[in-house]
Amino acid sequence: MIRRLVIINSVIFTILTAQLVVPGHYKLAVTSSPPDSTFLGLYSNVISDIRLQGDSTIWLGTGQGVSRLHVDSTQVYTYYTSSGLVNNTATDLLPAGGTSALAISGDKIALAAAGKENDISIGRGLALTDSSRSDWLYLDQPTDAEDDTLETWFGTHSFLTLDVTVEEQNVTYDAHIAGDYLWIASWAGGIRRYNLSTGVWDRIPLPLDNQLQLLTCEDTLYTDGLMKNFKLNPRDPYSSGTKNPDPWAYGQHNHKGFAVLAYNDTVWVGTANGINRGIVDTTNDCIDWNHYFFPEHGLSGNWVVSLARQDWNGKRIIWAVTMNVEGQEQRGLSYTTDDGETWHSTLHGERAYNVSAFDSLVFAATDNGLWRSDDGINWALYKPAKQFLPASSGDYYLTDEITTNAVYSAFYDINGGSLWIGTGDGLARTENLNGLNWQIFRTEVAGEYVYPNPFYAGHDGTGSVRFHIDVKKSFVITMDIFNFAMQQVFHQEFDRRDQDMGALNWNGTDNNGRMVANGTYFIRLEFDNADHWFKLIVVK
Repeated sequence: MIRRLVIINSVIFTILTAQLVVPGHYKLAVTSSPPDSTFLGLYSNVISDIRLQGDSTIWLGTGQGVSRLHVDSTQVYTYYTSSGLVNNTATDLLPAGGTSALAISGDKIALAAAGKENDISIGRGLALTDSSRSDWLYLDQPTDAEDDTLETWFGTHSFLTLDVTVEEQNVTYDAHIAGDYLWIASWAGGIRRYNLSTGVWDRIPLPLDNQLQLLTCEDTLYTDGLMKNFKLNPRDPYSSGTKNPDPWAYGQHNHKGFAVLAYNDTVWVGTANGINRGIVDTTNDCIDWNHYFFPEHGLSGNWVVSLARQDWNGKRIIWAVTMNVEGQEQRGLSYTTDDGETWHSTLHGERAYNVSAFDSLVFAATDNGLWRSDDGINWALYKPAKQFLPASSGDYYLTDEITTNAVYSAFYDINGGSLWIGTGDGLARTENLNGLNWQIFRTEVAGEYVYPNPFYAGHDGTGSVRFHIDVKKSFVITMDIFNFAMQQVFHQEFDRRDQDMGALNWNGTDNNGRMVANGTYFIRLEFDNADHWFKLIVVK
């Protein structure tokens, strides 16, 4: 059952996200610079991940690095970054790029960065810290030497691997810290784990696409210590149109990692070919895997991009976000209440980015907004977030809104009772679980400006132009938009005394609701007894 909440909603922040590819976005630099490794303010309005450390610190993965704030504060700090960091060295800087993965366990923090060159995604490395460090440990994106085609596996055992020698397409989409290990899920790089004590990386073997199990702890799987009939290879599988194929030259979708979740002796991995549940033999450090996929096991789709664990009412529930790859697969959520023996699906057709669970509550961040369920069966959809905070004088409201439906991440602070959401249009929090009023955070710079500029409205008319202005006394702001011939195409009055007014913005349409043509436009805002002019380029 799906219903809509008749309430008002909001959002909070990050880029390629753990497990998500974010559409094109804009960024605004922040100029204030406190004398440490952070500066005051957000550097990007794209918020893809939100994590709580302890009871007081919120960490944000954004389209331009990592930010943090305290739950009882309105001040956000963003870490300085550098593209020139040296592998396995201490630094007070973080790798440059968007935050593609963020993991926190107690006092341990790990993050991964990613970027693009010539439209190719590139892993920019990882950074680790804990309470014993005053700095970060930077690690290059894990790669292999050209002759690394044999991986040692618990003791004298080994298996064949493809040597992944470059950072291109080798992006870490998810990370998880459990015990002495940092687990990462990368597309070209597969699943790897980093021993936090010894500083050693391991490549992790997963079942082949057609395998239901891979029992790497069984001696019968090996001949002279080498795993039989196996090669770890995250390339595309063999195509029937290929002539004279070498069976090991082609890869496995199940070796392309997108999500990872670890606890105790258990690790779950989401790939481009389903979900894998591994049980770690803590004596030998080998892993026995069960492999679940569509349609044999009831998953809604085979491309699994996010995983979450829910402990509630004596049950452990594993949630997965699925994407459709081919055939009858569907976008949506899948879940199991019996550690993978049976799977169920819900929210069919929803393009989700992340799923998170807090006690009885489950949140799904999707293209259509934030969904919430109290039982995993019935779902309610929040409306886009709106802010109407009374000004100190009490004569008007500080109004704002998230102008996109898409939500990339959600976090519920059980102790503080605050719900946070991350979007491509900023970060937002509400102290009411029903989202009756939100506080919205965005990047800012000094001065008056219009953004994004140029403005891409999109063929469906989504998106909006925003204005950064400083209104001293006017209650009403008048907006007039003119084309290059100085013909008026749009007029609106914005009354700050109306709590439902939302954000001062323009969605690229004329007075008749039609998208305006490409070109140069002039915008006049009238407030504080003066005209304020802006020039805007519109493309679509």
